[in-house]
Amino acid sequence: MTPATDAAAVEAANTAFYEAMETGDFDTVSGLWLDDDATPVTCVHPGWPVLTGRGEVLRSYALIMANTEYIQFFLTDLKISLAADTALVTCTENILSGGPAEDGAELGPLVGQLVVATNVFRRTPDGWRLWSHHASPVLAGDDGPDNAETAPDDLEPPS
Repeated sequence: MTPATDAAAVEAANTAFYEAMETGDFDTVSGLWLDDDATPVTCVHPGWPVLTGRGEVLRSYALIMANTEYIQFFLTDLKISLAADTALVTCTENILSGGPAEDGAELGPLVGQLVVATNVFRRTPDGWRLWSHHASPVLAGDDGPDNAETAPDDLEPPS
């Protein structure tokens, strides 16, 4: 396979993961995670501790799906890096989600959130599979490390 073909296959697997989350397709989410009995998978959801092992990771997705009425991901800043049989995908998850409806409404209140994510994939005989997912919230108003408000003066090196 060429690097362009690999990158396209990784992007397709990454897209399938987010689409399965949006539609609540647990079987597809489960099938996209590495399952080789030799390599433990890991997952960090925003605000959660590290989850290790396929069972623990998949339980977390089952819980998220069971408690989320609506979720949609708009991925931006997508970058794919390849090294042999490993692929690293970084992106910003622009998430729109809603919880259970109240007082007879069709859908509960919608909430938007920005999350940066790193997805690590491994090539398997069955295609690219998730090895690790790590997502962290983007704090409102944080323009990154170059923002003067986020770089306190007291962090200068000692003289």
